Amino acid sequence: MEKIWLKSYPTGVPAEIDVNEFESIGQLFERSVRKFRDRVAYTNMGKSLTYGELDGLTRDFAAYLQSLGLQKGARVAVMMPNLLQDPVSIFGILRGGYTVVNCNPLYTVRELAHQLKDSGAEAIVIVENFASVLQECLTETPVKHVIVTGLGDMLGFPKGAIVNFVVRHVKKMVPAWRLPGAVRFNDALARGARQDFREVKVGHEDIAFLQYTGGTTGVAKGAMLTHRNIIANLQQAHAWLKPFMPETGTVVTALPLYHIFALTANCLTFLKIGWSNLLITNPRDIPGFVKELAKHPFDAITGVNTLFNALLNDPDFARLDFSRLKIALGGGMAVQKPVALKWKEVTGIPLIEAYGLTETSPAATINPLDLTEYNGAIGLPVSSTEVAIRDDAGNDLPLGEAGELCVRGPQVMRGYYIRPDETAKVIMSDGFLRTGDVAIMDAQGFVRIVDRKKDMILVSGFNVYPNEIEEVVATHPGVLEVAAVGVPDPKSGEAVKLFVVRKDPALTAEALIAHCKENLTGYKVPRLVEFRDELPKTNVGKILRRALRDEALAKQG
Repeated sequence: MEKIWLKSYPTGVPAEIDVNEFESIGQLFERSVRKFRDRVAYTNMGKSLTYGELDGLTRDFAAYLQSLGLQKGARVAVMMPNLLQDPVSIFGILRGGYTVVNCNPLYTVRELAHQLKDSGAEAIVIVENFASVLQECLTETPVKHVIVTGLGDMLGFPKGAIVNFVVRHVKKMVPAWRLPGAVRFNDALARGARQDFREVKVGHEDIAFLQYTGGTTGVAKGAMLTHRNIIANLQQAHAWLKPFMPETGTVVTALPLYHIFALTANCLTFLKIGWSNLLITNPRDIPGFVKELAKHPFDAITGVNTLFNALLNDPDFARLDFSRLKIALGGGMAVQKPVALKWKEVTGIPLIEAYGLTETSPAATINPLDLTEYNGAIGLPVSSTEVAIRDDAGNDLPLGEAGELCVRGPQVMRGYYIRPDETAKVIMSDGFLRTGDVAIMDAQGFVRIVDRKKDMILVSGFNVYPNEIEEVVATHPGVLEVAAVGVPDPKSGEAVKLFVVRKDPALTAEALIAHCKENLTGYKVPRLVEFRDELPKTNVGKILRRALRDEALAKQG
């Protein structure tokens, strides 16, 4: 397809980026910590780390990991919310020559065990609040080294000790755990400070992140994101932002760094230019979140539609000072028009929508940052990126016709780890990635999503796949048949609804939801259950999810 979108690029945004400016994320990191040594890199719970301090801490953590005998490319898992320990761990792992495996701290035992086994993780850094989950599955995994941290471990004395005491003993947020041989995070840093740090040659084709994403088979797959993939995407994001951003500033990072959006857009892109990241540990506590925003003048914020909507519904949010705010970027799920309009009314700046996938590191399209109003599009293909709208046979469709959105560019993953068959399903012979989303492109190159080709359910920006839900529900002895679909939800965008044929007539919705809570992360747990005598099926017996979804939508009006 002709790159018609280039004529719609804002002034100053290049058609191509230089992916060869950096050989690795570690090289980019080392340049930034030298260049911006005295600037604040990260702030969390009132404690700040400068780029110089980040340099020293990540060097110590990398040296500690190397002292364990881990070989180049070893997988190191990280399981925590947004804390100062998170970027220290991530950059320490990368500087040591290893691969980061991000884990959602809300994982159940089953989910964590799968990811650690599938990735081959040999070490894990985990917040003690979730150590009991690791304890239950550790022997099933290849993990040999466990580093445990408390929420307050990097806040200094006495604040850190107070935070840890309150979390452990007052709020009782740390279930009892026992992990023989586990090392405290601060002890690991101290040990690393006494070790020699060895520079490791890392290049474009080495895997930086094994970033897990749900699969249509119900099994989470690790997208192999190489150093080249990630460098390309942060270069693309920076090229898009550069004409509109001041030299220094603060970006609000409320989305977790284990999510690909915040990882690339916030943690990495703003590191390149020396900005400060304000890390929000618990964005679900909206009043607390707003209080943090009141303490820190901010220039940019990223988030998902549900987060922006929650902020707008807090009465104190509108009283904040937005005089410095230049950029508000929404991704992870569709930005809804009412939310975008209210955001502009309250803050004075538009809410700009972007689109991406874990498999594209993630940015594929972004709206121009000089937009003044909501346009309902997911934007233009970013620099060095091609987009095609194709039919089921892989043929390009004319402008204005709906088809599957396909993306090609240096940010597209190498493939799914140890799953060449799954990789072949999504990466075509000419290098285009099938996104599974149905879209159209207009004459100016703007892309609009029409529908999702997959049965994926999008809950607060997180992918939820029906097969995984159905597999868990089907293990309940009272269930005969089950189908899971997504239905609109005012809080989370979509919610999971179950249609169930009972084996046990006494089975209740409450019992099923309780069963799901034991085996699924919170956002995957169904909100609604409807019992049926039978489920609609094809002539070969496949349950027709779409028919059930359409019925559910009709009932909701």
